[in-house]
Amino acid sequence: MQEHLQRWTLQADGIVWDITQDRAIPHEDHLEMSGKKVSVIVRYGVNQDGKLVLSRKVIWPTLRTIPNDTHGSLIRDFELETMPVIWINGKPSKNEKPLRVEYNGRIRIQSIEENGMLIERSIFPSTDSKSVLEKIMISNTSDQFISVKISSSTSGASVKGVSGIYLIAVTHDAAGEYSLGPQESCQFGIRISAKHLKEKDEELDVCKEERKRTWLIEDIKQKLRLETPNPVLNRMFEFAKLRTAESIFETKNGPMHGPGGGRYYAAIWTNDQVEYAGPLFPYLGYKLGNEATLNALRLFTSFMGPDYQPIPSSIIAEGIDIWEGAGDRGDAAMYAYGAVLFALSSGDSKVASELWPAIVWSLNYCDRQKNRDGVIASDSDELEGRFPSGSANLSTSCLAYAAYEYGAHLARELGHDQYAKQYVCLAKELYDAIEKYFGANVEGFDTYRYYDGNEILRSWICSPLVMGIEKRKSGTIKALLSSRLWSENGLVTQAGDTTFWDRSTLYALRGMLIVGETEAATAYLLSYSSRRLLGNHVPYAVEAFPEGNQRHLSAESALYCRIVTEGMFGLQPTGLTSFICTPRMPDGWDHMALRSIQALGREFDLIVNRQGAGIELIVTDADGSMTYEGAIGTAFEVRK
Repeated sequence: MQEHLQRWTLQADGIVWDITQDRAIPHEDHLEMSGKKVSVIVRYGVNQDGKLVLSRKVIWPTLRTIPNDTHGSLIRDFELETMPVIWINGKPSKNEKPLRVEYNGRIRIQSIEENGMLIERSIFPSTDSKSVLEKIMISNTSDQFISVKISSSTSGASVKGVSGIYLIAVTHDAAGEYSLGPQESCQFGIRISAKHLKEKDEELDVCKEERKRTWLIEDIKQKLRLETPNPVLNRMFEFAKLRTAESIFETKNGPMHGPGGGRYYAAIWTNDQVEYAGPLFPYLGYKLGNEATLNALRLFTSFMGPDYQPIPSSIIAEGIDIWEGAGDRGDAAMYAYGAVLFALSSGDSKVASELWPAIVWSLNYCDRQKNRDGVIASDSDELEGRFPSGSANLSTSCLAYAAYEYGAHLARELGHDQYAKQYVCLAKELYDAIEKYFGANVEGFDTYRYYDGNEILRSWICSPLVMGIEKRKSGTIKALLSSRLWSENGLVTQAGDTTFWDRSTLYALRGMLIVGETEAATAYLLSYSSRRLLGNHVPYAVEAFPEGNQRHLSAESALYCRIVTEGMFGLQPTGLTSFICTPRMPDGWDHMALRSIQALGREFDLIVNRQGAGIELIVTDADGSMTYEGAIGTAFEVRK
């Protein structure tokens, strides 16, 4: 594991970059925040002269542009120079020099002007309107009276879109000119908004909007709370919950969880939304997240016909179009895996019964896609042809294997005993086929080839570990952590390349914990978390590099959370109210807990304590508590 620059530090409710103590200047970074009708990517930093760098890329997912494709959201950039100007003593402020930047779900930048004015900017999206807000407080730290005035609001622009003209505006609520004596302050708000020509404008109060954003952050913070001796891990998990949950957009076809990143909104994918994020939401207990997942699963059922044509990879443009440019990526396996985990974890028999036909269809599709060697064929994988994947890849087959396993549990729960028996058999057959077809010595490691003919190590050899396949766990873990695959940014996609996608790193860390490689997995997880939370690009898991410049896509944060729920705490649903918990607590810890879990038909806590050479698991809910004791690595069966 390589050392990395730690630019940020923890504070009581977030993280802080103290620029006055930073010698590695200039530096710029970007992060994304979202609401139900808007998203904003804030680029901020300090240039070589110590001056503020600040811009906002604002995205309106439901104001669709022409062509109305995957990327057809209304998007505009707002540089510092294009925003209302602060005039101090009759001169425009152009010399803001940042002192510190704080992030706690809102980004706050404190700067000093050369005339002794302290300027504090707090930027955040509205929770439910098409607006990005900026609250500005100006404080006079000099011993002289100073006048402050804000330039006129700008009308922005008009844009012709799919449903007519969209109006973009930048406005503020500053009250004329302020005269500030020593130690006096003034405050005003700036609003970046867009609307349809015939849509009535909304009156917004920036302080009220900030309170609503705070309520959202606090609500998510209180649910699915992680407690460990490591504060970096706790905070990274807290932030990952927020990024996962905030990125849900209200569309004409219901709430849609969206990846974000300035490109992917008002659309759903079988990997990001169904496979990655969907299974987390029941544990988080975020109502809108569960609604968005169920909506996504329902939307895909419209493409599950009797002739078993492949379902599309994504449903785009608020649900009125599709994208399937990479062919069949193994989308039915992704759907089956995500849907069956969501159904079980929801603890709701009505939801499970509704999703059952789609799960059966998806598994039937997988069965029909088996090649003569018994593994599941697909045109590509979730990387959509960026790297070779052959005619059958390891990821698709592993997803199908786990879907059969969990599908058997759900079938029994719903009284479909024949399906349960069938899926148990199909899982066993696929398990054997995966070993025979993909099992191989690659670059000297006893692991898996990613596809027939693959002779170079690939990051997705972690897939069997995640699904509990341990046959080649030792060689696979050695390969994953070798210098051929592990880099300072986690796993590279292919040995010898520099391209990395966090999603495979997050899968690998989860898989290592699932199969009991606790010490190494925890060490690498803590190193990764410190880099992403406190390093040069903060505070979330990222998509990829060089593609996308490490966008903060939301489902990657869901995968981070699942390292904890499914890896560290070993949560595996076995029914609508029953589960297995296999705690993976590292040697240096005596205690860890996951509180206010909302899944499996109840709210409950999991508390893990070290007891001599073993562990104690306490499960508490409204009915009381149950205590289990066993050796380290014990899989405790919990039933309501």
